Amino acid sequence: MFGPETQHIINMGKRVQLNAPGHAHELTFSCFQNRRFLMRRQYCDYLCQTISAMRDQYSVHLWAYVFMPNHVHLLLYPTRPEYDLGAILQSIKQSVSRKVIRDARESSCGELEQFRTGVKDRPYRFWQKGGGYDRNIVSKTVVRSAISYIHNNPVRAGLVKSPEDWEWSSFRDWEGLGAGPIFIDRDYLSMT
Repeated sequence: MFGPETQHIINMGKRVQLNAPGHAHELTFSCFQNRRFLMRRQYCDYLCQTISAMRDQYSVHLWAYVFMPNHVHLLLYPTRPEYDLGAILQSIKQSVSRKVIRDARESSCGELEQFRTGVKDRPYRFWQKGGGYDRNIVSKTVVRSAISYIHNNPVRAGLVKSPEDWEWSSFRDWEGLGAGPIFIDRDYLSMT
């Protein structure tokens, strides 16, 4: 499954995504202006629904995740030999953003203002512009480390004392403590 260790390639000062077969991807993307939009349950539910649909559409295994109040961490493994990580990420971000903005427009409590950008061609935004952070992972040791990092994010942020106390995480699935809000494909990752 994994080959030689590979990280990002830098090409003329820009990060280049490696859509390489056999690579897992650790993704991090943030809410617009680092706002805590994901404190709202409905927005997290939209994110769960969208990630589940993305998995089927793009043949991606989800190995770990956590939704923080202002950002998201995912550990994905595309199963097709050819894939476009940018398209996968765009499908997640675009779908959630459209649902949230639609709801805010229909709301009578002025909720839409929190998403206002002040930019004419893109007046509202849920996610921070750009692809966020991603890295290719090609070793089981790094996969284990990434999963631990993802699960311990709420603890490091002081939101909970233990990772099992954070609802929007795959930690409970990994520890056999019950199912989280999104099915994870742990059976497809041999951690031994």
